[in-house]
Amino acid sequence: MSNTLVDKTFRDSDGNIVIAEMPNLPLIVWIATTLLALIFTNGKINTVLEVLANGSLFTWAWLELFQGVNYFRRALGLAVFIGIIVSKIQYS
Repeated sequence: MSNTLVDKTFRDSDGNIVIAEMPNLPLIVWIATTLLALIFTNGKINTVLEVLANGSLFTWAWLELFQGVNYFRRALGLAVFIGIIVSKIQYS
């Protein structure tokens, strides 16, 4: 297998093209807490859900950034990481 930039961008160490994977625990927690925050729109429960959602998405982005299987997944982690920071700066 050649070692081109396209291969490094989209292939994992086994040579498989990887763009999407099954969600891992931080991503599942983010999805669940975000949906629950839409139901509980105010009060302490909403605050806790938002903190959990942000923390789990941050964790997912961090893991993808430093342990992603290819450059695409690492770039995706970086994009989400930057998006989290920008959204928090924008709304503060």
